[in-house]
Amino acid sequence: MKQKIILDIHTHTYASGHAYGTIREMAYAASIKGLKAIGFTEHAPGIPGTCDPFYFCNLKVIPREIFGVKIFHGSEINVLNDGTLSLDQEWIDRLDYGIAGIHVQCYHDEGIAKNTQNLISCMKHPKIYFVSHPDDDHTPLDYNHLVLAAKEYHVALEINSSSLFKKDRRLNCYKNYETMLNLCMNLQVPIFVGSDAHDPSGVGDFKLAEEFLTEMNFDEDLIINNDFDKFVKFINF
Repeated sequence: MKQKIILDIHTHTYASGHAYGTIREMAYAASIKGLKAIGFTEHAPGIPGTCDPFYFCNLKVIPREIFGVKIFHGSEINVLNDGTLSLDQEWIDRLDYGIAGIHVQCYHDEGIAKNTQNLISCMKHPKIYFVSHPDDDHTPLDYNHLVLAAKEYHVALEINSSSLFKKDRRLNCYKNYETMLNLCMNLQVPIFVGSDAHDPSGVGDFKLAEEFLTEMNFDEDLIINNDFDKFVKFINF
């Protein structure tokens, strides 16, 4: 890839319940990796052990720059089986952005059509700018409909380096990403590259995703987080 990924916008700290770094440890790791910004996206209710929604009420006390790295606040919010998000509006209002994602800990497979319908329903929310790891056939998706909806609702779809690393647990993830990314190029739909880091050691680890995008000759102009100004404009920051 010619353009370096300089923002890691999908990460988790100790607050998510199954992650192992503090905000400052994660920001320090980002500075060592040469990142310009990091986004903390703690899991919303539904994931065992995650923070109480009250956690999101006081994000303003956290400096907007730590160790020279710009700080953004989001949440990875669960898609529920009724097509709603697992975080109430009063807390979503406190975020810079939301990431909608299906997690088997709080979602049961309803088949490709209904899964896609539920995810798209959540993508319509004005604070949802991103979809996390849409790659696992344990909860299959219709990528034609998903990519068209992403274009309509101003949402970027993720290629998740952690999913590629865990390919034995993410059913058909490489195949699904190939389908999704080809559609994104054909329809000029943006994506983002996520580390999904749950420990400082994982911050900025985009290696597998970058290799995959290079193999596909993916249009780097469609990547949201390889340019700071492009990212802040996309989330209307």
